[in-house]
Amino acid sequence: MDIAIRSGYVVPVDGEPITGGTVLVVDGRIAAVGPDAEVAVPDGVRVVDAAGRWVLPGFVEAHGHIGVHEEAEGWAGQDTNEMTDPVGARMRALDAINPADLGFADALAGGVTSAVIKPGSGNPIGGQTVAVKCWGRTVDDMLVRQPVSVKSALGENPKRIYGEKKQLPSTRQGVAAVIRDAFTRAQDYRARRARAEEEGKPFERDLTLEALVRVLDGELPWCQHSHRADDIATAIRLADEFGYRLVLNHGTEGHLLADEIARREIPVISGPLFTSRSKVEVRHRTLANPGILDRAGVRVAITTDHPVVPINFLVHQVTLSVKEGLDRDRALATITTNPAAILGLDDRVGALRPGLDGDVVIWSGDPLDVMSRALRVFVEGREVYSYDTGRGVGEVLDPFYRESEAGSARS
Repeated sequence: MDIAIRSGYVVPVDGEPITGGTVLVVDGRIAAVGPDAEVAVPDGVRVVDAAGRWVLPGFVEAHGHIGVHEEAEGWAGQDTNEMTDPVGARMRALDAINPADLGFADALAGGVTSAVIKPGSGNPIGGQTVAVKCWGRTVDDMLVRQPVSVKSALGENPKRIYGEKKQLPSTRQGVAAVIRDAFTRAQDYRARRARAEEEGKPFERDLTLEALVRVLDGELPWCQHSHRADDIATAIRLADEFGYRLVLNHGTEGHLLADEIARREIPVISGPLFTSRSKVEVRHRTLANPGILDRAGVRVAITTDHPVVPINFLVHQVTLSVKEGLDRDRALATITTNPAAILGLDDRVGALRPGLDGDVVIWSGDPLDVMSRALRVFVEGREVYSYDTGRGVGEVLDPFYRESEAGSARS
């Protein structure tokens, strides 16, 4: 879709704001960003007036379960954890996403246009994560990248799940052992595969070990669920042992090890931040965590862990993190450029920059003001959400309504 959003206060995030700016989207991609007078709008392009409004890139949710943990569906819509196999690297969140989940409409209302959807934390190794847009008829239409990373979990969740079954792992040492055993098998598998290829012999593939080899080879980062400082230390120890790219997810006590995390250049996806202290390992949860990590030099993204916190509250978590010390000038990066860079999506989303997808949100004002709201949301140039100020109602474009246009902005 081709649109020109003109005369707004344009906040590219990776560049200086522009008063009276234009964002031009052609064939679903951003073609130009700049002052109105410097961006030529081709004939036939739809012009959207954003005067008096803020214009930003769509936000990126770095760690959520939207579509796999459906809202208001109970057991029928709960596909987050395959808790029958502690080593589930072959599992794919992609295969369990329902685009009809009510959470996707909430995402758009909160200015979130992309989400990295992950298996849950019930298993030591949960499975492969996927990045999608928050609008579409099928997950294949919505796909940004698959896989994005492999999800793993330390701490209370896996030891509780399998401890109740009276099987390995029922302790923290057992959880670490399961992960270590799996990577050791993957190393052996990689060696056998290479030997078979050299000798031209058939080789029986194992999809679990294939995924872990991709982590060992540096193709996929390792998204490690870890709250407590000792679990964060275990995550670092395992990453040092096997040499993979570690991304700390949650990092609730990351502020206690901020200098060490920064020294090793390990990014942290922090959150959810609007929760009670629901279990022992989050008793030191604090909204100051993102700011402490950021000041130490850690690249930080903020997450809702939807549905733990509703995904449309993503930006509000950032606002309160600023209140508790996160630098205001870097705050928006925690839900745009930082998650995109951490998870290898910065060639598609996270900023208003030529060449990236035309995911643009028009806000009534500064999105860090809790009274501001997303008024119009564009995904790859197509308007998919609008807020009717007269009726006080937000409306999502039905992805099945314009079947002839579905996918027209895809590239």
